[in-house]
Amino acid sequence: MLYINNNDTIIANEGPIIHAGNRGYLYGDGVFESIRIIDGRAINLENHVKRMMEGSRKIMMRPPSFFELEFFEERINDLLAKSEITKGGKCRISLDRATGGTYRPVSNEIEYLIEVYPIKENLFELNQKGIELDLFTDLKKSRTSLSNFKTKNGLIYVMASIAATEKGLDDLLISNEIGGILESTAANLFVVSNGVLYTPSLDDGCLAGTMRMQIINLAIANGIKVYECSIMPQNLLVADEIFLTNAIKGITWVSGYRTKRYFNNVSRKLIELLNASWAQKPQIHE
Repeated sequence: MLYINNNDTIIANEGPIIHAGNRGYLYGDGVFESIRIIDGRAINLENHVKRMMEGSRKIMMRPPSFFELEFFEERINDLLAKSEITKGGKCRISLDRATGGTYRPVSNEIEYLIEVYPIKENLFELNQKGIELDLFTDLKKSRTSLSNFKTKNGLIYVMASIAATEKGLDDLLISNEIGGILESTAANLFVVSNGVLYTPSLDDGCLAGTMRMQIINLAIANGIKVYECSIMPQNLLVADEIFLTNAIKGITWVSGYRTKRYFNNVSRKLIELLNASWAQKPQIHE
């Protein structure tokens, strides 16, 4: 049986888990993080918590001073143990503005919800079959002060995912108002040309992905050049390789964009380095 932590109340995850009036449900008024579990432990949690705290303050919520790494780590570990997840898994932390009010809230305090789920793979695994992409053209993602954070305003990603299904594709790429490609529906974008990595700049409005930053740091540490810059559709057509990154899947290689086909040499190298980097990290918080 799986368990969740609803504002420090542990309950079985087998029925309704949010209360009427929850502002995340009513207005998308909150932020969240999706975190990978390896060997029964949440990885890269420090960066997830940091982004979550920055995001909550950006939308004018008031996180308490004890919302720190140790607070969330302890509660995640408790849920993993109780849910008997000892290998691969994923965790989602939701921070919602406290119940009350309509568009104007009555409080900026925070309610939280932590969920954990097992997944089959313990380590990151590269997809055996590459995915097919195209551009999502119906809506554009505006560049705002919230663009880099995981808020619960995810309708553009929902619409793009539906459009991908209708087109018979695995995913679609989302652009900003001037045509710069930012990300897919659930992942950051990397383009490889002549052994150099290129990824959209945060200033262009892409999500500040925790796995994105891990891959940038990992590539640089292993002698691979990385540039954060604007990516336009024509850049995809001359690339040697394209891959996507997110916290749960790690790296997903792309085999095709329209009529263009790609290799996965760099993707394979990076996912090996990624798994090795976590295997070498000691568990410092017990």
